[in-house]
Amino acid sequence: MALHIRIVVPADLSDQVVAVATGHAGVSEVSRAVGASIVPAGDVITVQAVRESVEGLLEKLHELNIAGVGSVTITTPELVISERLEQADKAVPGDEADAIIWDEVENDTSEESKLTWSYLAFIVIAVQLAGIGIVTDSTIAIVGAMVLGPEFGALAGLALALVDRRWKLARRAALALAVGFPLAIVITALAAFVSIPLGLFEPADVLASSSSTEFIYHPGWYSFIVAVLAGAAGMLSLIGRKSTMLVGVFISVTTVPAAGYVAVAVVLGQPDRAAGSALQLLLNMAGIIVSAAVVLLIYRLIRRRRPALSQYSAAQAKLGLPRLGARRTFRR
Repeated sequence: MALHIRIVVPADLSDQVVAVATGHAGVSEVSRAVGASIVPAGDVITVQAVRESVEGLLEKLHELNIAGVGSVTITTPELVISERLEQADKAVPGDEADAIIWDEVENDTSEESKLTWSYLAFIVIAVQLAGIGIVTDSTIAIVGAMVLGPEFGALAGLALALVDRRWKLARRAALALAVGFPLAIVITALAAFVSIPLGLFEPADVLASSSSTEFIYHPGWYSFIVAVLAGAAGMLSLIGRKSTMLVGVFISVTTVPAAGYVAVAVVLGQPDRAAGSALQLLLNMAGIIVSAAVVLLIYRLIRRRRPALSQYSAAQAKLGLPRLGARRTFRR
């Protein structure tokens, strides 16, 4: 897969960027429009590269502080017909499906980790659906609530923050979870409390043993194992840009149903079930965060073990550029 990288850079850094791009394995095309950028004043450099090589190129651009003085924009073209691109692909180890672009993952998780009105609306609606599924013994409603829940983005953000030591992202993701779930539980509890005198459901029916909801307040080792597997699959889906697979992740974990059962159990005066459901919620969140972080650590370890993609060119030597390493020094 080819990616187009548009770099806006001041004129005094333009030659360095061109030298870095032309000396990087996996780059098939480099073009420069001198003076094309008005604000900020400078050049516009366009690079075409295979996906597997982009992370290494971005690391070099970060070391030159391009994001601080200009910008880097990455887009994916629908179709590229180029023999040079095929040759560039052969020169880079690995496969595009396994290539991770850290800035891409950071951007996705950062957006999904924000405490917004839409995030709150989705989590409240999801927990409400779970509560309805619990009191009506409706598996369909519970599964729908699982799919609708927006919490995975915040959990993935926490995992990335732990691996990348991005404490600002960690605080933002933790805030989204710390506000979202309690708010949704309170609203669902109020709805359940009002529903009883209205005759919308019978507490005795809910308290009766039900195989379809009993798993929610009876957490066990398999609850944690499923969460671990789901967290790993979810992070792999984010890395590989396979959003359709995230649906399977959503309906594997019991975060939203557990929150819904906490609300219902509190209203029905069942502290044991409420505590079990709360433990289920915590186990699922912990499993997702731990496994997602492990996946990111494995990817980082694999990348460090791979041979460097840079080709220290004569142009770089002429400009006096250092041999840039693979260490990330840029943090947003």
